[in-house]
Amino acid sequence: MPVHRLNHAVLYVRDVERSVAFYQEALGFRVVMGFPGAAFLQAPASNNDHDLGLFQIGPQAGEAGRATVGLYHLAWEVETLDDLEEIAAKLRDLGALVGASDHSTTKALYAKDPDGIEFEVSWLVPAGLLTPETIAGRSSIRPLDIAGEKRRYGGDTRGGVGISTAAAH
Repeated sequence: MPVHRLNHAVLYVRDVERSVAFYQEALGFRVVMGFPGAAFLQAPASNNDHDLGLFQIGPQAGEAGRATVGLYHLAWEVETLDDLEEIAAKLRDLGALVGASDHSTTKALYAKDPDGIEFEVSWLVPAGLLTPETIAGRSSIRPLDIAGEKRRYGGDTRGGVGISTAAAH
C-alpha cells in the first residue's frame, strides 16, 4: 500500500500561543482543537481533521536550523498565483519571508516561524500547462517573479495540486 500524501505535521515549539497566532496570521490556519501546551490547526481550504499540530516545550528550546538534526521545512500548496502573491505580502509584513524561488514547475516562497522553523508555500504549474522546457528547467533555481508568472499563467489559474511533473502517478 503506497503512501499517498502527507496528512499532517506536528512541530515542537517554544510557545504554543505565539506559534498559533503566527500560523493564523501568516497562513490563515484555524484552531480545531487544543489543550494546555498543544494546538491542532487546519488550513483554510482543508477538509483534513488537522494539518498542523503544535506542542509547547518551553523557552529553553534551541532554535531550529541547518546545524541541527531535524526538520528542514514543510511545504503547503496554494490554489492560485494570486494566493501566492497575497501570502508573500503577508509574510513580508510579518518579517518572516526569507526567500522566493522559481523551480520551473513550482513557484515557491520560503519563510520562518517564530521558532525559526522554515516552511514553504508553493504554487505548482498545472500538468496541462507544462512544456518540455518547463520540465527540463526543474534542475535550476531562479529568483521568483510572481508578477511575471501571473502574466504567463494568469493570477487565478488553479495550480496542479500535488502535480509537479507531466505524468501523474
